[in-house]
Amino acid sequence: MSGDPLGPESGHDHGHGHDHADGAHGPEPLRGVATDAMHATVDALAAALHEYVETAAGVRAEFGASEADEDPRVLALEGRVSTLNARLYDLLHAGLGMHSELTGMSWEDETAAPPTSGEDEDTDEFHLGFVVSVPGGPTDQTIDAVLGIVDNGGAEIVERLLESGFSVEGWGAARGAPVTFEDDEDSDDEGGPA
Repeated sequence: MSGDPLGPESGHDHGHGHDHADGAHGPEPLRGVATDAMHATVDALAAALHEYVETAAGVRAEFGASEADEDPRVLALEGRVSTLNARLYDLLHAGLGMHSELTGMSWEDETAAPPTSGEDEDTDEFHLGFVVSVPGGPTDQTIDAVLGIVDNGGAEIVERLLESGFSVEGWGAARGAPVTFEDDEDSDDEGGPA
């Protein structure tokens, strides 16, 4: 899969029929937007994240790491956070016409020296892409658990690269679209994950 699955060219409108040339999605500056619902959703999201931290710490005190990842209390809160993230996205999209990237994760090595011009030729970006669906039949797994699994795999890959002598300036895991890095000017010309 390549491209922005949330963009207008994807054909997905998240259940909202609208013209991206008008209103909030138009080219004119937008003033006087009511943001109360957006702020309320951010507050609910912050509260859910605090509850997640407390619940995860409590579950981890009872079980090992892999069992804690699959604990129904943890999965339920992950589902709630995902729902609130989607609600915030929809509010920003409907009210501001923006396609906000708020749920991706990326890590940058702040101690790494910036590459010199000679090193640029030896630096490149690499992407893995996965199309994942939930298992058939009864299961405790949710699609929200996939990002954690991909993130753990990414950490293992980074460790292997470092052990092999490579320098990893940054890496990330994201759902829905590949992670892009701010200094990559050619990212719009390149495809999505392989």
